[in-house]
Amino acid sequence: MLIKEYEKDLLTCKVFSDRDSMGRYAAGVIAEKMRELFERQDEITMVFAAAPSQNDVLHYLVQENIDWSRVTAFHMDEYVGLEEGSPKSFASYLDRAIFGKVAMKRVYYIGSGDAERLCERYESLLKERPIDIVCLGIGENGHIAFNDPEVADFSDTRLMKQVGLDEVCRRQQVNDKTFDTLAEVPKYAVTLTIPALVSAKYMFCVVPTEKKAEAVYRTMNDPIDRAVPATILRRHPHAVLFTDKDSAKRLLHVSP
Repeated sequence: MLIKEYEKDLLTCKVFSDRDSMGRYAAGVIAEKMRELFERQDEITMVFAAAPSQNDVLHYLVQENIDWSRVTAFHMDEYVGLEEGSPKSFASYLDRAIFGKVAMKRVYYIGSGDAERLCERYESLLKERPIDIVCLGIGENGHIAFNDPEVADFSDTRLMKQVGLDEVCRRQQVNDKTFDTLAEVPKYAVTLTIPALVSAKYMFCVVPTEKKAEAVYRTMNDPIDRAVPATILRRHPHAVLFTDKDSAKRLLHVSP
């Protein structure tokens, strides 16, 4: 159930009573926007985040009545150094959550190997297919994709690049139970840059759980700056932030 709504600059933040209703509602909004785009164009291009925060929205999105044969999909980031097909990779997560459950026209995987070559290949593909919809989350450090504060660049000239992962980001992967220990978490990743992400026509950001409460609060209240990369969402004309009462608890606490 929707319990509160906030607006800051161009960004709307919707707060739900629980993460299940958050995910169901967000999936409905995304599906409706997809159907709307299909009325104007033959195909659409989407980018998907891979994280436990996306479990609920993807669970409901694959149940929507959508012509997936008209969708081209990308995933937005990947660890450097994992073996091809590793179950801990973001590609494997998305295969389990969505890519293996619906029949898309095409799915472009980042793959493994030399990071610069991977970035060049993905940039070339992205330049051929402007992004219609990005489905993303926000990290505990306020990152979007793997654009941590130290490497985030709102004016990046690249669409994809290799980055080092900060300790907060790496610890989050342990908190999310993707890895058992910090030592196992890769120190580098390749990621879509912030300009690549915000080039999308629509951005739907799903952020549940208390662990994200500080990041959500700062996204809505801090200056728009690389210190909290997600604040860039407040400049996008068609971005929506979906939260549950736990991730929005600081917003709810300070609201009049």
